[in-house]
Amino acid sequence: MSPDIRVRRAKLSDAAAIADFVNGAHSGAPSAGNRQVAAADVAERFGQVGFMLAQMDGQPVGLLGWQVENLVVRVTDFLVSFPADPALVGQALIETMESEAKALVAEAVLLFLPPSPSARLRAFWEGFGYEFQNLPELHRAWREAVIERGLETPGVMVKRLREDAVTRPV
Repeated sequence: MSPDIRVRRAKLSDAAAIADFVNGAHSGAPSAGNRQVAAADVAERFGQVGFMLAQMDGQPVGLLGWQVENLVVRVTDFLVSFPADPALVGQALIETMESEAKALVAEAVLLFLPPSPSARLRAFWEGFGYEFQNLPELHRAWREAVIERGLETPGVMVKRLREDAVTRPV
Protein backbone atom coordinates (compact mmCIF):
# COMPACT_ATOMS: atom_id res chain seq x y z
CA MET A 1 0.00 0.00 0.00
CA SER A 2 1.48 3.35 -1.02
CA PRO A 3 1.15 6.33 1.28
CA ASP A 4 -1.38 9.03 0.47
CA ILE A 5 0.76 11.94 -0.72
CA ARG A 6 -1.13 15.09 -1.59
CA VAL A 7 0.51 17.93 -3.49
CA ARG A 8 -0.91 21.41 -3.70
CA ARG A 9 0.24 24.93 -4.35
CA ALA A 10 1.50 26.44 -1.13
CA LYS A 11 -0.18 29.57 0.18
CA LEU A 12 1.24 32.47 2.13
CA SER A 13 -0.60 31.11 5.17
CA ASP A 14 1.70 28.03 4.92
CA ALA A 15 4.84 30.12 5.55
CA ALA A 16 5.29 29.08 9.20
CA ALA A 17 4.71 25.38 8.44
CA ILE A 18 7.18 25.56 5.53
CA ALA A 19 9.79 27.25 7.73
CA ASP A 20 9.36 24.53 10.38
CA PHE A 21 9.63 21.84 7.69
CA VAL A 22 12.83 23.31 6.22
CA ASN A 23 14.41 23.79 9.65
CA GLY A 24 13.47 20.26 10.71
CA ALA A 25 14.85 18.74 7.52
CA HIS A 26 18.14 20.63 7.85
CA SER A 27 18.60 19.87 11.55
CA GLY A 28 20.07 16.43 10.81
CA ALA A 29 22.03 17.49 7.74
CA PRO A 30 25.83 17.69 7.75
CA SER A 31 25.65 21.45 7.15
CA ALA A 32 23.35 21.99 10.12
CA GLY A 33 25.21 25.23 10.84
CA ASN A 34 22.78 26.98 8.50
CA ARG A 35 20.74 29.71 10.12
CA GLN A 36 17.14 28.95 10.96
CA VAL A 37 14.57 29.89 8.35
CA ALA A 38 11.84 32.17 9.69
CA ALA A 39 8.27 32.35 8.44
CA ALA A 40 9.06 35.90 7.27
CA ASP A 41 11.89 34.51 5.10
CA VAL A 42 9.46 32.08 3.47
CA ALA A 43 6.86 34.82 3.01
CA GLU A 44 9.47 36.99 1.29
CA ARG A 45 10.48 34.07 -0.96
CA PHE A 46 6.85 33.81 -2.14
CA GLY A 47 7.52 37.06 -4.01
CA GLN A 48 10.16 35.27 -6.09
CA VAL A 49 8.95 31.69 -6.57
CA GLY A 50 5.88 29.52 -6.37
CA PHE A 51 5.91 26.50 -4.09
CA MET A 52 4.39 23.05 -4.39
CA LEU A 53 3.86 21.46 -0.99
CA ALA A 54 3.66 17.68 -0.56
CA GLN A 55 1.87 16.42 2.54
CA MET A 56 1.17 13.07 4.18
CA ASP A 57 -1.43 12.98 6.93
CA GLY A 58 -1.53 16.78 6.81
CA GLN A 59 2.21 17.11 7.54
CA PRO A 60 4.74 18.54 5.05
CA VAL A 61 7.05 15.90 3.55
CA GLY A 62 8.27 17.72 0.44
CA LEU A 63 8.67 21.14 -1.11
CA LEU A 64 9.41 22.27 -4.66
CA GLY A 65 10.03 25.91 -5.57
CA TRP A 66 9.73 26.99 -9.19
CA GLN A 67 9.62 29.98 -11.49
CA VAL A 68 8.19 30.21 -15.00
CA GLU A 69 9.40 32.90 -17.35
CA ASN A 70 9.62 33.04 -21.14
CA LEU A 71 8.24 29.49 -21.41
CA VAL A 72 11.06 28.09 -19.28
CA VAL A 73 10.60 26.60 -15.80
CA ARG A 74 13.44 26.92 -13.31
CA VAL A 75 13.30 24.59 -10.32
CA THR A 76 14.84 26.67 -7.55
CA ASP A 77 14.13 24.61 -4.44
CA PHE A 78 13.62 20.91 -3.80
CA LEU A 79 13.46 19.27 -0.40
CA VAL A 80 12.10 15.90 0.68
CA SER A 81 12.15 14.83 4.31
CA PHE A 82 12.37 11.35 5.77
CA PRO A 83 10.67 9.09 6.83
CA ALA A 84 8.73 9.66 3.60
CA ASP A 85 9.94 7.74 0.55
CA PRO A 86 11.97 10.32 -1.45
CA ALA A 87 11.11 8.70 -4.77
CA LEU A 88 7.35 8.76 -4.12
CA VAL A 89 7.32 12.29 -2.74
CA GLY A 90 9.65 13.47 -5.51
CA GLN A 91 7.47 11.88 -8.16
CA ALA A 92 4.33 13.53 -6.76
CA LEU A 93 5.99 16.96 -6.63
CA ILE A 94 7.64 16.69 -10.05
CA GLU A 95 4.53 15.38 -11.82
CA THR A 96 2.39 18.16 -10.34
CA MET A 97 4.89 20.87 -11.31
CA GLU A 98 5.30 19.45 -14.83
CA SER A 99 1.54 19.21 -15.31
CA GLU A 100 1.09 22.86 -14.34
CA ALA A 101 4.09 23.85 -16.49
CA LYS A 102 2.54 22.13 -19.52
CA ALA A 103 -0.71 23.99 -18.89
CA LEU A 104 1.35 27.19 -19.07
CA VAL A 105 2.82 25.98 -22.40
CA ALA A 106 6.36 25.84 -20.99
CA GLU A 107 8.93 24.34 -23.32
CA ALA A 108 11.36 22.94 -20.78
CA VAL A 109 12.25 22.55 -17.11
CA LEU A 110 15.75 23.53 -15.95
CA LEU A 111 17.07 22.09 -12.72
CA PHE A 112 20.11 23.54 -10.98
CA LEU A 113 22.09 20.94 -9.07
CA PRO A 114 24.68 21.79 -6.44
CA PRO A 115 28.33 21.86 -7.56
CA SER A 116 29.73 18.34 -7.93
CA PRO A 117 26.41 16.52 -7.42
CA SER A 118 26.55 12.90 -6.31
CA ALA A 119 25.87 10.14 -8.81
CA ARG A 120 22.84 9.23 -6.69
CA LEU A 121 21.36 12.73 -7.02
CA ARG A 122 21.87 12.81 -10.79
CA ALA A 123 20.37 9.31 -11.09
CA PHE A 124 17.34 10.44 -9.07
CA TRP A 125 16.55 13.20 -11.58
CA GLU A 126 17.45 11.05 -14.60
CA GLY A 127 14.81 8.62 -13.36
CA PHE A 128 12.24 11.36 -14.01
CA GLY A 129 13.49 12.02 -17.55
CA TYR A 130 15.95 14.82 -16.86
CA GLU A 131 19.33 14.84 -18.58
CA PHE A 132 22.47 16.83 -17.95
CA GLN A 133 23.33 19.36 -20.66
CA ASN A 134 26.35 21.59 -20.85
CA LEU A 135 25.59 25.30 -21.01
CA PRO A 136 26.84 25.83 -24.61
CA GLU A 137 24.59 22.98 -25.83
CA LEU A 138 21.38 24.53 -24.49
CA HIS A 139 18.78 26.22 -26.67
CA ARG A 140 19.46 29.98 -26.63
CA ALA A 141 16.40 30.88 -24.50
CA TRP A 142 17.21 28.14 -22.01
CA ARG A 143 20.85 29.26 -21.80
CA GLU A 144 19.65 32.82 -21.10
CA ALA A 145 17.45 31.49 -18.27
CA VAL A 146 20.54 29.89 -16.70
CA ILE A 147 22.64 33.04 -17.12
CA GLU A 148 19.85 35.20 -15.62
CA ARG A 149 19.97 32.99 -12.54
CA GLY A 150 23.51 34.26 -12.01
CA LEU A 151 25.09 30.89 -11.26
CA GLU A 152 28.52 29.80 -12.37
CA THR A 153 27.66 26.35 -13.65
CA PRO A 154 28.92 24.19 -16.50
CA GLY A 155 25.42 22.86 -17.13
CA VAL A 156 22.01 21.94 -15.81
CA MET A 157 19.55 19.06 -15.78
CA VAL A 158 16.92 19.60 -18.48
CA LYS A 159 13.62 18.05 -19.39
CA ARG A 160 11.92 19.11 -22.59
CA LEU A 161 8.16 19.41 -22.14
CA ARG A 162 7.30 20.31 -25.74
CA GLU A 163 8.84 19.06 -28.96
CA ASP A 164 7.63 22.08 -30.90
CA ALA A 165 9.00 25.50 -30.01
CA VAL A 166 6.52 28.29 -29.36
CA THR A 167 7.21 30.89 -32.05
CA ARG A 168 4.50 33.42 -31.32
CA PRO A 169 2.93 34.79 -28.14
CA VAL A 170 0.49 32.48 -26.41
